[in-house]
Amino acid sequence: MSRRAAILAAALVLLTGPVPQALAEPLLVDVFKTRGCGCCVLWIRHLEENGFETRSEDMIPGMLMRYKLDSGVPQEMVSCHTGRIGGYVIEGHVPARDILRLLDEQPDAIGLSVPGMPYGSPGMGPEDERDAYDVYLIRKDGSTEVFTSYPGA
Repeated sequence: MSRRAAILAAALVLLTGPVPQALAEPLLVDVFKTRGCGCCVLWIRHLEENGFETRSEDMIPGMLMRYKLDSGVPQEMVSCHTGRIGGYVIEGHVPARDILRLLDEQPDAIGLSVPGMPYGSPGMGPEDERDAYDVYLIRKDGSTEVFTSYPGA
């Protein structure tokens, strides 16, 4: 935890009582990706600009795909990188605000996915030119449902 975050947490305790666990610990996303993937680096930057800490690990493509499938990501939900935070899988170019919502609501699920690489999703080009895309919630039985829809710009 940074010094600034620790001071803020201490002030919150004094003003409001105990700090919720989500605020007491840094929001660390472990990112598994292939070496040299520029859009993965841009998605990581998006997370960091929105208050997350990140740690990344490069994997060879076959091992990364095996990791995704072993983590419960259905093949039709696969994208280029996979994150982990708070026991959830984050597959692809999921916006930071949706990760925060997932952590707040804590559904009984595997995690979130933005399958493919839609233009204008975080790390994939300017948001003001984006294509319409959906963020999917992946349930533990492998079923999916739309978590958030983003219209085209």
